[in-house]
Amino acid sequence: MEMANRLAQSQSPYLRQHAGNPVDWWEWGPEALAEAKRRDTPILLSVGYAACHWCHVMAHESFEDEGVAAYMNEHFVNIKVDREERPDIDAIYMRATQAMTGQGGWPMTCVLTPAGEPFFAGTYFPPEPTSGHPAFSQILQALADAWQNRRDEVDESAAGVRQFLTTADEVGGDPLTVSDLDGAAGTLLEQFDAEAGGFGAAPKFPPSMVLEFLLRQHDRTGDPRGWEAVCRTFEAMARGGMYDQLGGGFARYSVDRFWRVPHFEKMLYDNAMLLRAYLHWLRALRAQGDDTGPQAALAERICHETADFILAELRTDEGGFASALDADSDGHEGTYYVWNPHQLMKALGTQDAVWAVKLLSVTGPGTFERGFSTLQLLEDPDDAERWQRVRARLLEVRAERTRPARDDKVVAAWNGYAVTALAETGLLLDRPELVDAAVAAAELLWDLHVEPGFVRTSLAGVRSEHAAVLEDHGAVLEAFVTVLGATGDERWLDRAHRIAIRVLEHFRAEDGGWYDTADDTEALLVRPRDVSDNAHPSGSSSVAHGLLALAAVTGDHGMREAAHASVESAALVATGAPRFAGWTLAAAEALHAGPAEVAVVGEVGGEMHRAALALTTPGAVVVAGQPGSQVPLLADREAIDGRPTAYVCRDFVCALPVTDPAALAGVSPTGRTPRG
Repeated sequence: MEMANRLAQSQSPYLRQHAGNPVDWWEWGPEALAEAKRRDTPILLSVGYAACHWCHVMAHESFEDEGVAAYMNEHFVNIKVDREERPDIDAIYMRATQAMTGQGGWPMTCVLTPAGEPFFAGTYFPPEPTSGHPAFSQILQALADAWQNRRDEVDESAAGVRQFLTTADEVGGDPLTVSDLDGAAGTLLEQFDAEAGGFGAAPKFPPSMVLEFLLRQHDRTGDPRGWEAVCRTFEAMARGGMYDQLGGGFARYSVDRFWRVPHFEKMLYDNAMLLRAYLHWLRALRAQGDDTGPQAALAERICHETADFILAELRTDEGGFASALDADSDGHEGTYYVWNPHQLMKALGTQDAVWAVKLLSVTGPGTFERGFSTLQLLEDPDDAERWQRVRARLLEVRAERTRPARDDKVVAAWNGYAVTALAETGLLLDRPELVDAAVAAAELLWDLHVEPGFVRTSLAGVRSEHAAVLEDHGAVLEAFVTVLGATGDERWLDRAHRIAIRVLEHFRAEDGGWYDTADDTEALLVRPRDVSDNAHPSGSSSVAHGLLALAAVTGDHGMREAAHASVESAALVATGAPRFAGWTLAAAEALHAGPAEVAVVGEVGGEMHRAALALTTPGAVVVAGQPGSQVPLLADREAIDGRPTAYVCRDFVCALPVTDPAALAGVSPTGRTPRG
């Protein structure tokens, strides 16, 4: 009978996946560190996440092996960490892994002294030797031998890595000027793949934050090169195999240049950030007069389908949103999503199958593995009604397959991104059910995560004990301001303000930037601090957006200056490696634009509210409410002649009020003529 280890009691779905391993796993905590000191043995730290394909592979090959597990248990204290629960631990040891090996990824495997100092690091290790790579068991034996017989070398190596980790990456710089922003855009355009879309070589991750920056930079400059890069990339991602052409939603990244074959896990943060980015692309297209063209139709379809995917596949019973869908089912990656011609023939019959094979780029040899193809929609169907019938039938057949597992963990930051995206989409596309879902998720964040004491994760309505990091605070802060703007409910102003005060009091660094962990939470080997945007925004860029939004609503100059400091703290990355600073650059564009503050008085969710949200000026913050509201941006403003009225302001200095929604696009408080 299989005995469960300590991880059976974990709240993390990823850790519980390892509860049946013969490895004597511990969760990260003082008990595990004390055990390593008591036994005088090194710590084997394994970090991954539930939707990680190679994490599953290494678990099956090594952690389920009785012999490997016995050796691990005898010579190491073994700790499993879910990187989505503990991004602080992941950040520290990933930095060490990248420094020691020149690369990173998951599963991440680090070996530490009992004090937590790393002296060996890597990622996936095979069970058998391969060309140039020893087997995992051989590595374990070498490490155990070094610990027993060459401790002085181990201590020297660990001390060197610790010294490196305590030396923070260079942060700061001068304020980002418009010349800096245009230079960053120029660097990005040099890296733009004009043929396939995106930036750089494969693998390609969806660059939602970079695209948002380029949209904002184009609004300011009208640079056609940036616009071309944005449109090409949005279209290529939406038409390739990285996008689920049947069920909606984006996979985590493409392994090839052309967005053809993805790594199939679907992450909440990707889909939330991409939903918002595609909505803003649609908004920009409409502002240029493209209401019904093929690009606008594509952008609107992707918005609807991605929002539908988030609600249908990721919404939890408690009203939040789950972290991810796994890549694997039935023992293989992508099985749920891929097809071969025979399967299409069986599902559709001869005529429709022949048509679908061509439309969806399904080939005999396959574009993926084992003769299977991903589904691509490189051109619009010549018969839209036929496509809807075929799509519905394929979804019906696919539903009979084994579904990928879902990580039901609710992560505060990622839910914050989803709240913001769904609220904006629901208002702009007149889908009130999306706004309702956003409000429900925001309520869950407030009731379960923020009070009492902000935690990062929950599961099935139960709070974890893991403290929220800077990114959680920034994303939820912006989400609460968005819900305030969408509903006019003044409670969200107080809630947003409480988060902002905690950020200012507990995360500030001596140079005006930020630490990723609060000063009143668990002390680790070092206090992590990373200003780079990667798969999702950094803490500093997330906080910049959140503080800037709140400052626009309240007129609080201290919060605006803190947002400025956030952007400045990442200036070196923004100018030197802009692909890793897209969200910081987007915040900088908003700062240069004001951002515009738009008060809509006399209606919530109506035509004037939608017209305000359709403004493309970078980072515009829109709040709707009724006369008499105590929200500072709305206070003392009237609905003229009882009609919904919009006030477009900058630093609370407003242009003349507007009562005609069609005239709103021509109003600017910035001294610039709106583009359109």
